[in-house]
Amino acid sequence: MQMMRGLGPMRLAAIAGVGVSILGFFIYLMSRVAAPQMELLYGDLEMADSKAIVEKLAADKIPFEVRKDGAEIWVSKDKKNELRVRMAEQAMPSVGRVAGYELFDKQDALSSTSFQQNINYVRALEGELSRTIRAIDKVKVARVHLVLPKREAFAREANEPSASVILKMQGAARLDKAQVTAIQHLIAAAVPKMKPNRISIVDDKGTLLAKGYDNDQEVASENAEALKMSTENRLARTVESMLERSLGPGRVRAEVSVEMDLSRAVTTEETYDPESQVVRSQVTVNENEENQDGETPNVSVTNNLPDPNASAASGNKSSSKAAKTQETVNYEISKKVKNTVREMGEVRRITAAVLVDGVYDVAADGKKTYRDRSPEETAKLEELVRNAIGFDRSRQDQVKVVSMQFAGGEEQYAAEEPGEFIFGMRRDFVEKIASNLGLSIVAILFLLLVLRPLIGRAIESMQGQVGPDGRRLLTADGSGVPQLAGPGAPAVPAPALGGEEEVIADELIDIDKVEGRVKASSIRKIGEIVDKHPEEALSIIRNWLYQEA
Repeated sequence: MQMMRGLGPMRLAAIAGVGVSILGFFIYLMSRVAAPQMELLYGDLEMADSKAIVEKLAADKIPFEVRKDGAEIWVSKDKKNELRVRMAEQAMPSVGRVAGYELFDKQDALSSTSFQQNINYVRALEGELSRTIRAIDKVKVARVHLVLPKREAFAREANEPSASVILKMQGAARLDKAQVTAIQHLIAAAVPKMKPNRISIVDDKGTLLAKGYDNDQEVASENAEALKMSTENRLARTVESMLERSLGPGRVRAEVSVEMDLSRAVTTEETYDPESQVVRSQVTVNENEENQDGETPNVSVTNNLPDPNASAASGNKSSSKAAKTQETVNYEISKKVKNTVREMGEVRRITAAVLVDGVYDVAADGKKTYRDRSPEETAKLEELVRNAIGFDRSRQDQVKVVSMQFAGGEEQYAAEEPGEFIFGMRRDFVEKIASNLGLSIVAILFLLLVLRPLIGRAIESMQGQVGPDGRRLLTADGSGVPQLAGPGAPAVPAPALGGEEEVIADELIDIDKVEGRVKASSIRKIGEIVDKHPEEALSIIRNWLYQEA
């Protein structure tokens, strides 16, 4: 009790606070070590699923934790896999349960009708598609509805199948255009005779992500309109981003109108060149004809009677000759066939209107006055816009740049003054960092200059006033060992005590009771030092002798 009174109320409070803090830390650490390691059982749960799982775990008396307002359920690590299997046996959570081709596993084929088989086939196909779509990142729940029309016996035409999909995303995530198109083609490839343009996709917010079309004309019209809008937006953003680097953010507004040819044309052109002819084949036919005829006899009865004595003398004769040459030459004339397919989207004309903010002059008294930009500066901006949009004079393109004051432009200009920035950062951000840094420095100084000396003094007081046998000792340096001093040695100043500390020391120290003990202890300590360091002790004694001499 006397030792505790000597410490004083401030030191006792500091020691008690540190002890309580250390005790609380160890209690927390032991509780964390002794508690079972928890892992996530299910996440992103609906409230109905979370309620069913919690009731099941409570009935089985299994420790669990509910986090994130019931969206997550955590259980011990050694029971996680077992609980997932048990929950799957009872079809929990219901959001993750998808009816796929396993519908046919427990059905009796003899008792089911063809209608039931067809319905189950559609259900199974929808379930498998939903399960596949859920594998895509950012998709939490997917529901697919298929319409597979049956062709009638005497119908000439059959209706095309169609599908509708509703998606529930994870948090605020959204699918981009490429992912939506991928879902359309995924379903179209899995369903016979399904076309991607017959699939509609909607998210859980009611936003139409993909529209189904009845014919190809609607698809072409939609693509043409989307192409026109994307081209206009691209050119407008290009102009704004280029001029904002010079004029400043929010001080440029550009609108671009593009006139496009949205028709698709196929042209076939066949050209013959008569000058570039080539001999393909050549045929030459030569004919020579020669005829020789005798004298024609008189027609009479005598001439028709046989006369063996008739001489074989011949009469007058005639002959003829004929020659004929025929040549056939076939020429190949060069031919060029050109097929040209002109897709839709040919730019016919571009019209751009650019509105830029003027200049704010700051007077000596801080007053700001607005003025329009000079014609030379406007001409430079107009030339930049022409080069950015691909200006073509033959198409009668038009570009107009006008300098006008923006609504609220003076306030915007004042918000962008250099005084609002320090070292390239905003003033409020720098002030926030400076305030946090100042608080940190104050906390560190408090620990180093206040708390640490207070605890150090308490420890030194306990070491200096309590001996091995539990009684208080009178020491010169707080270590319980008197210092050696000799002639010529510098005197060690006694520690200065305050008024309150001096009164406490007078009450606790009794010189008469401890004088003999101090002397005995001093002699014993000196003997131990001489035994351990004889050479140093001899050197000190010689130094004393020399000084006395």
